[in-house]
Amino acid sequence: MARLEYRKYNEGDREFPLLYYYDRIGRDEAALRFACDYFVKEGRVYEKTSCAVEADCWVIYVKEAEDERTMPWGKPQEGLPRGVRMELREYKSWTADYRLVTTYSFADTLEAMLHLQANYLYVDGVEWSRTSTEIDEDRETYVFYAEPAEG
Repeated sequence: MARLEYRKYNEGDREFPLLYYYDRIGRDEAALRFACDYFVKEGRVYEKTSCAVEADCWVIYVKEAEDERTMPWGKPQEGLPRGVRMELREYKSWTADYRLVTTYSFADTLEAMLHLQANYLYVDGVEWSRTSTEIDEDRETYVFYAEPAEG
């Protein structure tokens, strides 16, 4: 196990201040986080700019997402089995009303990774095209934002 760090990225700066770190994080969880476009923690939304692999450390560079805000949603349903949780939410531009389509609970991190990195997910006969993904630590879930694919 290694360390995962979130560092602040500012265009043109040579220093990248440490924002958050996780000691002894598994590579499966680090890979899930590398796959996310956004990171939500302590009521703030960060946008990933890049990722790096250093000796005994994985790094995700982020900048505060000026046009994004946290949502007032609660944690995913408590009745779901334990595991990695992910929501599929309908993305609509020019609105912050991202309807919950379905919630997943994966016992296996590899299964979660396959869903999180997919370009398309299928739910109830509808093909959903990914627009972005995020790890929402405040809600302890991953979110897959998508639009209905054009037929």
